[in-house]
Amino acid sequence: MKTTIRKFDNQFEEILGLIKSARQRVLKSINTELIDLYWNVGRFISENCSKNNWGENTIENLSQFIIEKEPDLKGFSPQNLWRMRQFHETYCQNEILSPLVREISWSNNLLILSKTKDLNEKEFYIRLCIKGNYSKRELERQIESGFYERSMITGESASPALKGIHPKIETVF
Repeated sequence: MKTTIRKFDNQFEEILGLIKSARQRVLKSINTELIDLYWNVGRFISENCSKNNWGENTIENLSQFIIEKEPDLKGFSPQNLWRMRQFHETYCQNEILSPLVREISWSNNLLILSKTKDLNEKEFYIRLCIKGNYSKRELERQIESGFYERSMITGESASPALKGIHPKIETVF
């Protein structure tokens, strides 16, 4: 039996590759939909905070309403609802970043949102995540080590890979 399987190893590997590729596309699609949901919830909250004077109590009531109606849903605490609003408001006017944030995970988006100072730094780490397919842990390590600042200081001597991630690196300072 083993010799029969070995005979087809290359073909079986090809099928395995198809399975892995489909799995990656499904996960990416789910992530995109999740980010779109959080974007739309953030936009809804932002608009109602402006137009209808929604405040802290209203957001807490919204969170409680969601939890009561859909007890199995996770991630809709008052704090997360405020993060969704912040996420939308941070990127909604930025034509470059608003589509890019949909390409990385929610946890990476939250990390970038909370740990970076300006839109240039946010863009740098978003592009880094996309290009390197970073996990939350790897992204956090890069942010904590000051990779953006070090990259900006290197300027001319930036690697081609770094220039690919952040094409304007040489003109930032």
